[in-house]
Amino acid sequence: MSVIKRAISADGSVVASAVDATDIAAMIEQYHKPSAVVTAALGRLATAASLMGYGQKNENDRLTLRIDGDGQIGSMVAVADSHGNVKCCADNYIVEIPLNDKGKLDVGGAVGNGTLSVIKDLGLKEPYVGTIPLVSGEIAEDIASYYASSEQIPTVLSLGVLVAPDLSVLHAGGFLIQLLPFADEACIPVIEKNVAAMPPVTDMLKSGMTAEDIVLRCLEGLTPNLLDSGEACYRCDCSRERTSRVLVSIGKAELQKLAETHEDIEVCCHFCEKKYVFTPDEIMGLVR
Repeated sequence: MSVIKRAISADGSVVASAVDATDIAAMIEQYHKPSAVVTAALGRLATAASLMGYGQKNENDRLTLRIDGDGQIGSMVAVADSHGNVKCCADNYIVEIPLNDKGKLDVGGAVGNGTLSVIKDLGLKEPYVGTIPLVSGEIAEDIASYYASSEQIPTVLSLGVLVAPDLSVLHAGGFLIQLLPFADEACIPVIEKNVAAMPPVTDMLKSGMTAEDIVLRCLEGLTPNLLDSGEACYRCDCSRERTSRVLVSIGKAELQKLAETHEDIEVCCHFCEKKYVFTPDEIMGLVR
């Protein structure tokens, strides 16, 4: 399980969250078998979704991050619930491009130019959707830009995924710092100093730091107090019943055509690769 910790400054003006998402990123690698740069990209997106989804007000609230880029990955989607559990998928899982000029996996190059959409399903008639142009394709900068432009919340977000030569995930995690509307501007240089002095997230995790260590370091000098903590995982909520509803949504005429082929129909979940098989008789049952 991945551990999420959340803390708040003594004056209640700054909130920070941190997650050790190594297990989540490892499950992404196990489910989708992506190349290294796609593991890094999906791991970052899923980590961000987990941090953003954690602590939503209602049990059934859902947060979706969608990136539509013109790079080789294509589109990526991550969906998180109010506990920080997350699932994700991409158009293309095998992308092989050179390292960037820093000798790191070139996530921005694999994502390319495009848009980031943040979709919040809060149980209302229609979900809230905010869309902005990508800033860099590196994901953390793009989401921070979304908060600044669409929600006017000053935000610092750092994400990291360390992939081994054998494509397994060694470490993954992130932290999110946000100023509340009444925040005293005096806290800004303190946060900036803290962030500037912090190593990359994966280096902190590699050194043995926990999510709690990281979140308290984010708010060092602001007398932080731990708010809460939780455990999150990669969790797909697909089922045969839900898959049946998806098939019904394509309409009776299309279902009739599928049934008339007299062949079994296989439907694969994009998030966990689980396959559901429907016989022609079962398809006809959905028509009725």
